[in-house]
Amino acid sequence: MPADLTQSVSISRMPPRRLGAILSPRIAYGLAAPSVLLLVLTVMAPIMVMILLSFTSYKFGETGIEWIGIGNYAELFGDRTFKRALWNTFAYVLMVAPASVLLGLFLAVLIDGLSKGQRFYRLIFFLPVTATVVAMAMVWKYLLHGTIGPFNLLLQSLGLPSLDVFGDRDLALAGLAAINIWSLAGFNMVLFSAGLTGVPEDLYEAAAMDGMDSKFDRFLNVTLPLLGPVTMFVIVTSTITAFKVFDTVAVITHGGPRGSTDVLLYTTYLEGFSYFRMGSAAAMTVVFLAIMMVFAWIQARVLDRKVHYR
Repeated sequence: MPADLTQSVSISRMPPRRLGAILSPRIAYGLAAPSVLLLVLTVMAPIMVMILLSFTSYKFGETGIEWIGIGNYAELFGDRTFKRALWNTFAYVLMVAPASVLLGLFLAVLIDGLSKGQRFYRLIFFLPVTATVVAMAMVWKYLLHGTIGPFNLLLQSLGLPSLDVFGDRDLALAGLAAINIWSLAGFNMVLFSAGLTGVPEDLYEAAAMDGMDSKFDRFLNVTLPLLGPVTMFVIVTSTITAFKVFDTVAVITHGGPRGSTDVLLYTTYLEGFSYFRMGSAAAMTVVFLAIMMVFAWIQARVLDRKVHYR
């Protein structure tokens, strides 16, 4: 009897449990293989190419590539433009992440306490999330325009001095941060609202029996601890989203006035696609990814210790 036939006969005579134990890993690997291949081709491979490019002096359109080691990184940390973009990005994140998380939590608690109209208000506050960033940025650019903007016309009608938010070096970055806070708060509100639906009413009754008559006390001692997993997720995602600011800068300020809104991604874009220095742009991207990974890891490690998992 041929060896293949003998093997197939022996397999067919195996008990179902043993046969399942042999085939299950093979089936699992076979089903996972296309996803793993897609992940490698679309994510891992481009990252590896970018890391390799960061060690070269490659310029867009050139046929030759010169290996320069850590030359791009050494040049970056001595570049005033890159340092300014790094500082502006951190300042932007510090404004956007805490404010969007707290505002989203506040809106979720406020709407959850309403007896009527909860769906309507959730829809209203979630609408900015559905809008395209470019369209949203253009609307805000008009609203806060220094001469024709409705906001400044209102200030002038009240006898107050007008503000050119995006033309003022001290206000431009804060104006961009306000736009992102406005758009992120609705998304965070939905996440917190979903977390609030999972808080058992029995715990509130037990807290009231223990003497917590104040809603604020019950919020601090019952609601907030049970929202720990949602809060950790919202903080991490809001921070990453704030780090990735690009669209509003590209549409509204173009890094100005006088570099006050230069951020990492916009500076990287200019370096790669305006000045065609792809090696330097790749080094900026590697630094950007490293910063985001460190922030996400620190937040997860610190917050995970304080999160209450039910």
